[in-house]
Amino acid sequence: MTDMALAEPRTDRSLPGGGFALAVAGAAAVMLLAFAAGLPKLAEPGIDNDSLMRLVTVRDLLAGQGWFDPTQYRMGPEGGFAMHWSRLVDAPIALLVALFGEAVAAFVWPALLLIAALALIVAISERLGGAEARFPALVLAVTALHFLATFSPGTFDHHNVQLVLALAMLAGLLAGTGRGGLAAGAAGALSLAVGMETLPLVAAAGAGAALTFWLRGREEGRVASGFGLGFAAAAAVTLGATLSSAAWWQTTCDAYSGGHAAVAVVAGLGLAAAARFSGQRSAATRLGALAATGAAVQAVVLFALPGCLADPYADLDPRLTDYWLDWVSEAQSVATMLRSDPAQAATHYVTPLVALVLLATGAVARGNGRARLLAFLILATATIVSWWQVRGAVFSMTLAVPVLAGWIARMRGRAAADGTRGSLRLAAAWLLSFNVGWGLAVQGAAALVSPRSPDARAAAIERKNAAACRKEADFAALAGMPATTVLAISNLGAPILAFSRHRALAGPYHRNETGNLAVLDALLGPAEAARSIAARQHVGIVAICPGNPETQVLARRAPDGLLAKMLGGDVPVWLLPVETGAALQLYRIRSAIAP
Repeated sequence: MTDMALAEPRTDRSLPGGGFALAVAGAAAVMLLAFAAGLPKLAEPGIDNDSLMRLVTVRDLLAGQGWFDPTQYRMGPEGGFAMHWSRLVDAPIALLVALFGEAVAAFVWPALLLIAALALIVAISERLGGAEARFPALVLAVTALHFLATFSPGTFDHHNVQLVLALAMLAGLLAGTGRGGLAAGAAGALSLAVGMETLPLVAAAGAGAALTFWLRGREEGRVASGFGLGFAAAAAVTLGATLSSAAWWQTTCDAYSGGHAAVAVVAGLGLAAAARFSGQRSAATRLGALAATGAAVQAVVLFALPGCLADPYADLDPRLTDYWLDWVSEAQSVATMLRSDPAQAATHYVTPLVALVLLATGAVARGNGRARLLAFLILATATIVSWWQVRGAVFSMTLAVPVLAGWIARMRGRAAADGTRGSLRLAAAWLLSFNVGWGLAVQGAAALVSPRSPDARAAAIERKNAAACRKEADFAALAGMPATTVLAISNLGAPILAFSRHRALAGPYHRNETGNLAVLDALLGPAEAARSIAARQHVGIVAICPGNPETQVLARRAPDGLLAKMLGGDVPVWLLPVETGAALQLYRIRSAIAP
């Protein structure tokens, strides 16, 4: 079997000229847009539970909690629970906070990541569509990332880090060099250590490196070998850097563990060995070497991670699935999004599909089949993941930008020669490439069918946000009370930890199953059952936020439960109201009041 032909990759190794300057300018634009929008994550930090929780984790680290201790002691039942997050994200944020304070870190951390993301987007766009693609890439990326709010000031969660690493992984593969492959493999391993959400993307990148090596042989050997070595080395280093040796042999499916590291090392070294020893042989021999590596990886997965091939939420209590997970916005599927919010669905899902069509039809890169293949594999994987859970759209929408930028660049090159028709095509390419444009179009169509005053919509949104307990001021009265355990919905868990000294029984994290179930049983059941639960969990305060969406959902699902009764003014005698004047209503448990 002869080697299959793919176009020769570009081999320049540096970031395209002016790429960093463009990234800085784009980052400044995104930050200015955030200021114009009122810095929403700083004005209402409760809209981003994960960023608040990350900040709490950083504070604990700076206060002396052990590097290898992932326990969140102030959430859940007595003793807390082990978080599934990585210290790799805590460390740089902690350094910024220690040097400059939380207020400065809230701007600097997302800004640094944003510059890196934009620089990588510009680099990928030039690989796919030439230097002419850099400007449209910057415009599309600034717009998409602004509305995604992934890099908005006040963002401390790990999704922006994972996005940067995913972009670095693709950029390294597209470079077509050994060093590029090495960087791509290392970025893939780091992204897994940060969070297992990127596992499908990393698998697609590894498959892309293996596939191009099989098709092109020795020409791709350096890239595939570099990817494998970088992946294996970074996987081993991050294991030692983030987990104590005693935890290496503890299998976890939702967080990086020794089992994941073992699979990564075998996969990486296997790919590197296949590229090194079969690169000059026939395509059939290369395929055999890759198949042997795949078999070895499968064997290690079955041995080290036997329970991790099922649904990651399969073991979650059905009540938490019914009353919590099914209502988490970022966990919604494409079908649910289409039913509940067609405009948001259009915003998240259309541009990646357009980009995939462009890649499949060759309407982007000028004959660069290798780059198109790699970009298609990773973007298609990200798109499929986003259909399962909308959180994946952060990756698919961003990875679509370089493809769409290449298309615009190509239409721009043809516009002068094709006259009016070419100009119309260019305008259409621009319009179809803005993800927010699709959402506005669907929203406009819906308004025509069911008209509603813009002022009325704005007023309704303002009332909803004001009553959702998202501001730090909403928790001021709670912060002034003696520290105790607070029984409240999971949406309020992270703000309670961030804005007070109290512990929260519930929080929006699947590992806190015991605490979350206790709160559900208390709020959805009768008052006397809730009192017993509060006593067992040493609860001193019950906090109710009537305007929070989670409160409204739970009250509708259990109209005879404690929460619904309290919203209707029926407060049990064992709860004593505390006057706060804020959206958050507080009640002391009478037995907890000093005589």
